[in-house]
Amino acid sequence: MTSSSYSELFAHAKSVAGHVARLSEPARLALLDQLAAAIRSEAEAILSANRADLARMDPADPKYDRLLLNPARLAAISADIERVARLASPLGVTLDERTVANGLRLKRISVPIGVVGMVYESRPNVTLDVAALCLKSGNVAVLKGGSDAADTNAALAKVIGDVLERNGVDRGAVTMLPPEREATQALLTAVGLVDVVIPRGSQALIDAVRRESRVPVIETGAGIVHVFVDASAEVAASARVVFNAKTRRVGVCNALDCLLVHASIFKSLPEIMAPLASEQVILYVDEPSMRVLSGSYPAELLQPASPEHYGTEFLSYKMAVRQVDSLDEALDHIRRHGSGHSESILTSDEANAERFLSEVDAAAVYVNASTAFTDGGEFGMGAEIGISTQKLHARGPMGLAALTSSKWIVRGDYSVR
Repeated sequence: MTSSSYSELFAHAKSVAGHVARLSEPARLALLDQLAAAIRSEAEAILSANRADLARMDPADPKYDRLLLNPARLAAISADIERVARLASPLGVTLDERTVANGLRLKRISVPIGVVGMVYESRPNVTLDVAALCLKSGNVAVLKGGSDAADTNAALAKVIGDVLERNGVDRGAVTMLPPEREATQALLTAVGLVDVVIPRGSQALIDAVRRESRVPVIETGAGIVHVFVDASAEVAASARVVFNAKTRRVGVCNALDCLLVHASIFKSLPEIMAPLASEQVILYVDEPSMRVLSGSYPAELLQPASPEHYGTEFLSYKMAVRQVDSLDEALDHIRRHGSGHSESILTSDEANAERFLSEVDAAAVYVNASTAFTDGGEFGMGAEIGISTQKLHARGPMGLAALTSSKWIVRGDYSVR
């Protein structure tokens, strides 16, 4: 496609935005319910396209799991869309209302952002999540998926477009761009046609979008995730949480990357680590951890840690481990190496829990829970656009409310200033 072709595509999406914003809630509900049903009825075509994408990727690649669709995952995505359909509308909500001294009656209400651009890698579920959330919130979606998911995204785009058309909505309400890099550049420079761009993927992708975009950007950040096992933690329960945080899905941004263990409970480290051996998790450990784990954890899975292992988002069956002597040392480590995504403390000490909650600067901070819960669906949002680690506009899992802006409604009596 040429640059003028992209401009025409974005201009068309912009022209459709008013219609999408004006859809009634019953119309949105019907549209999303039909989309969920279409995913189920077209499952084999979608999975066939996904198998073609998977055949081009090394199964050892950390992105393989992100790309993978199967009947269970499709069913879960379909159920998420139905949940999104039944969430309260984020539009027209009164955010502020007052009459001021000059007699003007003011009301600030929530409105759609307009045209939302999404740049993402390897995650075909994002195609459906973003389409559903944008349609529910009155926005148009312009999607730029990666080349590794090109066949899957094309199949999904056809399903979405067919449903839109059957409901009298222009197919431009959800536009799938070609997988070529030129499409990304065109999207990032579509000033006046695209209202916001949201990157979702590797840190390299996010950094590139932030650096090159002339369109406003809402960042979703990489997850360098820590769990701190405090001196008073329950050992058996901690082992379950650590196992879940690390192995539930290793290719996601809320997966555990670094375990910090208080020195006074360090003798229990073999018990905490033992379940990970069943999943062949490679541990990069400091010297105290190596001494304690040698002989109890498989030798072939134990590696000495280098400085770069602390501050790495592994996205695989790998994890760093370090002994700390105090809560202060754990907090300092997280400040230096964390990405502001998700952090957890396992403790029976309420004072330490409160300090952790207060002092850790992250989008989601946990006490006695797995970081695997950092997810829009788990937070009751139905689905998510992504997980923002920035502090302007949105932070944490981004659901419907994050896809709205606001405007002031001002009523006077032929008022002049």
